[in-house]
Amino acid sequence: MSDVARLAGVSIKTVSRVVNDEPAVHPETAERVVAAIEQLGFRRNLGARNLRRGSTTGTIGLIVEDVGNPFYSELNRAVERIATSFGRQVLTGSSEENSDRERELALEFCARRVDGILVVPAGLQHGYLVPEMRAGTPVVFLDRPAGDIVADTVLVDNLGGTVEAVTHLAAQGHRRIAFLGDSPDIFTAAERLRGFREGCVRNGIPYDENLVAMHTPTPEKIGHAVRTLLCGPAAATAVIAGNNRVAVHLLRALAHAEHRPALVSFDDFELADLLDPPVTVVAHDVSALGHAAAELLFARIQGEQSAPRKVILPVRLVPRGSGEVAP
Repeated sequence: MSDVARLAGVSIKTVSRVVNDEPAVHPETAERVVAAIEQLGFRRNLGARNLRRGSTTGTIGLIVEDVGNPFYSELNRAVERIATSFGRQVLTGSSEENSDRERELALEFCARRVDGILVVPAGLQHGYLVPEMRAGTPVVFLDRPAGDIVADTVLVDNLGGTVEAVTHLAAQGHRRIAFLGDSPDIFTAAERLRGFREGCVRNGIPYDENLVAMHTPTPEKIGHAVRTLLCGPAAATAVIAGNNRVAVHLLRALAHAEHRPALVSFDDFELADLLDPPVTVVAHDVSALGHAAAELLFARIQGEQSAPRKVILPVRLVPRGSGEVAP
């Protein structure tokens, strides 16, 4: 500001008034200040300004597993829409399913004095956030709950959706249904496996551990699961993919198979409706998940003091063809 004032031939106070759109500055003087600002490339430090005024920093933090995953990209976009409506910007980081990275990101956001944090947790220990929450930084967990603290949480109906998938396949006559899920350490994967078990019980289908594969989805691991669970005389006639990444790897592994099992994917994914046959999915509104979590966070930022809330959003089965194949 001193450089701008010197170049424009005015006082620092006059530069401050122009920058902050305050009245009582002659138009010609304001023009000289603006010209000096453009010539010098001056930019306000909004964080410093806001902290000096005792107001917010104008940002929130969002921690996801992998911003490159279309699921989290859509989630990020939904959060940004709500944040923009409240005049905030979103700082986003990927934990890469690493609890240490999640902690590092969360504490970095707190050090930058964000107004609140949204977390898709990678770990099960979140006590490190308690001092920040007590100091007034609201935290909302989404897609998965916190591991060891009580906090606001927004989830989807993982259990109910998988029960519905099993029921749908059973209605087509399937009795040998495989389940391919993500790592069982992940909350959503464990809940969907629990829903698969419950779905088997409700539909009178014996639960067979040999038809279940739970691990981080890679082409190699899904390919192995296809060879062991979906081939041979005792093969499953139907399969439930535990998430969109599992479904994509599974479809690639089955691309040249002579006989394909019936398929239901938990999570919709791009082009699923254009495949042959189109993929039946358990769909949930990712944007609604982001909106609900962000709106809850901003309610806390604005001073809501009610007890921590747990919100569970509904899912729906969308039949498209792949899940309606008879045994």
